[in-house]
Amino acid sequence: MINAISYIISGLVVGVLAKLFYIGNTDIGFFKTTLIGILGSLLAGFVTSRGQQSFSRGGWIASIIGSMVLIFAGKHLGVL
Repeated sequence: MINAISYIISGLVVGVLAKLFYIGNTDIGFFKTTLIGILGSLLAGFVTSRGQQSFSRGGWIASIIGSMVLIFAGKHLGVL
């Protein structure tokens, strides 16, 4: 239960940072921001994890970049 809450909170932080760093208009709400942050973190973790389970700054940067990629893809596919 605590892990799920920490994933949601970190996803929210990552999603907000991705919206902040994304160049262009990002008119998405709280729920979509959190969801994009969580999915971006999962995407980055899948691509860069190499079995590491601990906290790393590189993981946060990769999560933010992964979330920005999802925002870009969502805007160009018409989902966002």
